[in-house]
Amino acid sequence: MSEDSSAHIIDSRLFRDLYGTPAMRAVFSDRATLQAWFDAEAALAAAEAECGLIPQSAANAIARAANAADVDIDALRDGIARSGHPFVPAIKALERLAGEAGAFVHFGATTQDVMDTGAVLQMRAALALIEEGVEAFTAALAAQARAHRTTVMAGRTHGQHAVPITLGLKLAVLVAEMRRHVARIDELKPRLLVGQLAGAAGTLATLGDKGPAVRAAMCRRLNLSEPPIVWHTARDAIAETVGLLAMIGATCGKFANEVVNLQRSEIAEVAEPSGKESVGSSTMPQKQNPMIAQNVVALARLMAGLPASAITAMMHEHERDMAAWQMEWLVVPEAFTLASGALSHARAIASGLRVDAERMRANLAASGGLINAEAVMMALAEKMGRHAAHDRIGATVRTAVAEGRPLAEALSADPVIAGHLDRAEVETLLEPEAWLGEAVAAVDRIV
Repeated sequence: MSEDSSAHIIDSRLFRDLYGTPAMRAVFSDRATLQAWFDAEAALAAAEAECGLIPQSAANAIARAANAADVDIDALRDGIARSGHPFVPAIKALERLAGEAGAFVHFGATTQDVMDTGAVLQMRAALALIEEGVEAFTAALAAQARAHRTTVMAGRTHGQHAVPITLGLKLAVLVAEMRRHVARIDELKPRLLVGQLAGAAGTLATLGDKGPAVRAAMCRRLNLSEPPIVWHTARDAIAETVGLLAMIGATCGKFANEVVNLQRSEIAEVAEPSGKESVGSSTMPQKQNPMIAQNVVALARLMAGLPASAITAMMHEHERDMAAWQMEWLVVPEAFTLASGALSHARAIASGLRVDAERMRANLAASGGLINAEAVMMALAEKMGRHAAHDRIGATVRTAVAEGRPLAEALSADPVIAGHLDRAEVETLLEPEAWLGEAVAAVDRIV
């Protein structure tokens, strides 16, 4: 089949690198999926030989034959279409490759045993790539937070100027969030990286009293934990994984959306990296659109919907439910792929983030001191109480805005305020650096 036949955007030759990384796509490629199945089958055969269920020579031959590169993927696809079964054609392919030893392929196992175990092997490889992406993005954020620990800018709440902060503080909050994701990945692994061998309905009756020993040996050979009980219908670890990937994507999306907003022409405080070949618009040559950042936001939004499907896929009927299980075949690779893309692009933005400290200073000054009104209010509150001070400063702010006067001038003109705070004290309180609280110290604690 021609590569041009791709119908999904994450596999499109034109757009796939916007949605994921080559390394992650390789983990979930057809060939890699088949190899994961073959690895599970080879481990099963080796375990059964170890326990005396099949000849050692057969296990050795199966191990030598378990090479997905020797399988015609198109022929395998046609076999799946003809049989209506997702795995039996793969068993037959391995049987042919193993020759006489093929009689012992898939001995005592059921389809989901091998496909689930293969999926776990793929998710282990994919999770390692996610960890690398998280580490790289976090390191880029931390470097910028250190560099801008004292770069003062307007803090904004509800889209409006609030109080002064530092760019370092904004970025350090993201660093802390990403580090919690690292902890979540570590906590997830023992629940996710578990093998599967339970037979048709979870009893493993096909292997008799040697079943538990075979399962233990199979998992040991694959470096997976042994399950305490069948998980054919228990998909909570899969749903948890998809949920965590969506959370990681959301953190990337939050950072990217902040860049989109701060790159607005009216704000222009930061911008994503831009090269000579970057094109903002096909018709407006002046445009420098946050294309990479908007891409990350789109990926985060796409990922936010995937946990719902993964949770729906938890609701199996009886001891096997193809309708629920098959949902994961789409959701899991998509979640990992989109997460890899979000992390890769977010790291690129963070590493090359362009910061305009002078514009930040100008935006701070644009309010005429209003952004430091809280500082004056708290100083006045020490003299007359918080409620009275809040009302008095609020009235003075409204006067300053209505008359277009700097806040310092309006405050000094109010006799009550002037009776408690002289002009020099007011001017000091209206300096953005005077109202940063623990912003710089908090950055230092985190990065």
